[in-house]
Amino acid sequence: MSEGRLKGRRIALGVSGGIAAYKAIEVVRQLTESGAEVRVMMTPEATRFVTPLTFEALSYQPVAADWLAPSGAGERHIALAEWAELIALVPATANTIAKVAMGLADEIVSGTVLASRAPIVLAPAMNDVMFTQPQTQDHLDALRTRRAVIVDPATGRLASGKSGIGRLAAPERIIAVIEAVLAGRRNLEGLRVLVSAGGTREAVDPVRYVGNFSSGKMGRALAEVAAARGAEVTLVTTIPGNSEGIHEVPVDSARAMLQALQAAIDRTDVLVMAAAVADYAPQQVAETKVRRREQPLDLHLQPNVDVLKMLGSRPGLFRVGFAAETDDIRAQAGEKLTKKQLDLIVANQVGVDGQGLGSDFNAVTIVGSSGVIAEVPRLPKWEVAGRIWDAIDACRNGLAPAGQ
Repeated sequence: MSEGRLKGRRIALGVSGGIAAYKAIEVVRQLTESGAEVRVMMTPEATRFVTPLTFEALSYQPVAADWLAPSGAGERHIALAEWAELIALVPATANTIAKVAMGLADEIVSGTVLASRAPIVLAPAMNDVMFTQPQTQDHLDALRTRRAVIVDPATGRLASGKSGIGRLAAPERIIAVIEAVLAGRRNLEGLRVLVSAGGTREAVDPVRYVGNFSSGKMGRALAEVAAARGAEVTLVTTIPGNSEGIHEVPVDSARAMLQALQAAIDRTDVLVMAAAVADYAPQQVAETKVRRREQPLDLHLQPNVDVLKMLGSRPGLFRVGFAAETDDIRAQAGEKLTKKQLDLIVANQVGVDGQGLGSDFNAVTIVGSSGVIAEVPRLPKWEVAGRIWDAIDACRNGLAPAGQ
């Protein structure tokens, strides 16, 4: 997350008594670096895992750990509840989740939640059996009905030594959800999103391929932003990265990408084709390595499979394409929009230093059937992805993109 994204936003962060409490340290650090004002509150059990002094050093604010301690400013949980724009519980143990769901208030974290009208983000962390128990799931479902946002835990090695679900979500994922909630962009819940990313690799022989300079960063950013906004996301990519909270399908060639997309397309609401699919592929693929010789090598290329054309369109599927162009990008984008029967197309100029292929930055033009919808200046790809999703959401709902 870039600095200043949460500048001035007021976040009360509650730490529960679990081994994952130490991971909340990184969440607080990243929040403060992004400009947020963070005030930490801890259950009595949490202070036995991490000292309050640690969080005070990172948040630059006193830590509230004993709600009965005199502060000279009235009831601390009431003051925190009125101050906070958002309350995040990181980690949220089974005990804290149960107390919040049932409206109990016997320490400062549960007391502050009950006294507040601010939106709540919970990041559960616990043993896999505890997490999957019907009681815990019932409590989480109850909280969801009250508009609390749950950052589902990851699957991985747990404190018990075994592997399973219950591992605290990565700090970046927790903060992305916090940002989406504060920005009023938790607007993709229930939406099934399919994103392609990366440049395809078309084999020449067992060790060589024809490819391009795509890093897959734009597609991954689109997938991660969609997940943070509540969507169920499948990412089909040639650059695997194992992003949490996303179903990732690794592929290599255009044909493999097409097969993976076809397998998921029927249960998809929004398709975003951010992948740089090779337009041409070798006519023949050598079964063994082509040995070096002093003579020139003639490589015959043929038109590659047209992934978007083969996927086709259907009622209810919103289709977004990408066009990486070197010149006349608006005209090229408009032509591709019509030819591919797309709802939106995102065009960007390649060959510009510091943006586009391989870069962490991008600048794009978003084009719809009525013309240019938005011009997005050079920004980090995460922020560009947010602007693109704003445009997608607005077009799907017949609105003008917010802030454009």
